[in-house]
Amino acid sequence: MAKAFTHGKAMAERLTTGVLALLLVLLHGLAPAQVASAQEAPDASQTCVVLLHGLWRSALSMKGLQWQLEERGYQVVNLTYPSLDHPVPELAVLAVEQSLAGCRELGLERVNFVTHSLGGILVREYVQQRDIPGLRRVVMLGPPNGGSQLADYVESATLLQLFMPQAVAQLGTSDASVPRRLGRVDFQLGVIAGTSNWLPFLPGLPDGPNDGTVAVAETIVPGMMDFLEMPVGHTFIMWDDEVIEQVLFFLEHGFFQRLSPPISAP
Repeated sequence: MAKAFTHGKAMAERLTTGVLALLLVLLHGLAPAQVASAQEAPDASQTCVVLLHGLWRSALSMKGLQWQLEERGYQVVNLTYPSLDHPVPELAVLAVEQSLAGCRELGLERVNFVTHSLGGILVREYVQQRDIPGLRRVVMLGPPNGGSQLADYVESATLLQLFMPQAVAQLGTSDASVPRRLGRVDFQLGVIAGTSNWLPFLPGLPDGPNDGTVAVAETIVPGMMDFLEMPVGHTFIMWDDEVIEQVLFFLEHGFFQRLSPPISAP
């Protein structure tokens, strides 16, 4: 009986939190089109969620997210792309088109993306050149949307250049930076930035609060619908239970779960 009461209380608290969050969004002037979108609740089984991993990673790094998404009823496409072998524009076509083909094979037209680090830049690069029919929402985890100071350091270090993938030089803050030339996003985007850096003494780390790889300030991009900072590191941000819950909430509602209004970028 006590266990049932506790579970019921927790469910009630979560419901209350969600209602309050929605009311706050409405009170703070969310655009009518966004409100309508946030109220929609399409069948998860009819939505394809594409997962895109980061540099030096594989689909295995996104498995935790995949399992949780599938448990909620989503159909997931989680493929490994050759992040070390091509420049960003080529990777964007390879990764996104192969993933979208996977969605079509499942017979699904509605598409969400959840990305880690470089994966978010690939989505931005792709939609800059092509439309994604049925694109609904995107959540980016630790994306270097403003360019990466760490990438600048790696590119400048002679010894590290021997092991540097082509994409690294394009993720920096110089004139050759891909993310800095992409500009404003025009799709429904939520960004989660990590604030835990376990190795602050390492050289080349970005200025200000960061996740050990990407600075919080570097994750921001104009046009995003919501932004959230969480006490997680870059390497395992996609495995954090609370991060996963926020991802799921954004995919369903179009904003993160909190008791304050969404933080959008103008």
